[in-house]
Amino acid sequence: MRKLVQKIISPFLKKTSTLYLSRPRKYKYKDLCVWVEPSVFPPFITISTKLLLEFLETLSLEKKTFLELGCGCGIISILAAKKGAKTTASDINMIALEALRKNAKDNETQIEILYSDLFDGLQHKSFDCIVINPPYYPKNPDSVAEKAWFCGEHFEYFEKLFAQLPDFTTQKNEVYMILSEDCKTDVIFAIAEKNGLAAKCILEKTVFKEINYIYKISKTRNFTNPTL
Repeated sequence: MRKLVQKIISPFLKKTSTLYLSRPRKYKYKDLCVWVEPSVFPPFITISTKLLLEFLETLSLEKKTFLELGCGCGIISILAAKKGAKTTASDINMIALEALRKNAKDNETQIEILYSDLFDGLQHKSFDCIVINPPYYPKNPDSVAEKAWFCGEHFEYFEKLFAQLPDFTTQKNEVYMILSEDCKTDVIFAIAEKNGLAAKCILEKTVFKEINYIYKISKTRNFTNPTL
């Protein structure tokens, strides 16, 4: 599985994978079904989406406000809505957002669907639960599709994410992020720390010899923003 992922992301070089991802593909989880359009993160290539779906089923979301930041095909948002959450899904990929409108309708759910580069378009909103499945390979993306995989040569995605996230993190809400053993967690969490955030691993699971971790992100105590 990990070798397959490398073929897909480096960077979509193999003709077979390019062909496979060149048309819409169906992705199912239990009784949920969505269509994944070309250029949208393909959840059938990695295990992260399925692990997040399984984790989400353990959460109590009834009447809570929920955000999937970087929603891709949006199946996580659809499950949250099915569980009674007031759900918001955001992404920078307009193709993903348009597809999600149809996927949400087909799955009989209501979701607020917004274009947003991380939290840029979400100001003045608050959420009881935020879920993030980030890109983490350190390479500059050349397209919107590659932004689902690559976080920038100098981890620019995480620099921006963790600079914004403290404004959306409280003592009462929950922020979750999934990462693979393949990513440079030391670099990622160093960026989080300098922004007054800490990550605690709450779930570890190995599938196809790859370890994935779900972290709960929270503010560190007594943190003062040095820019204030």
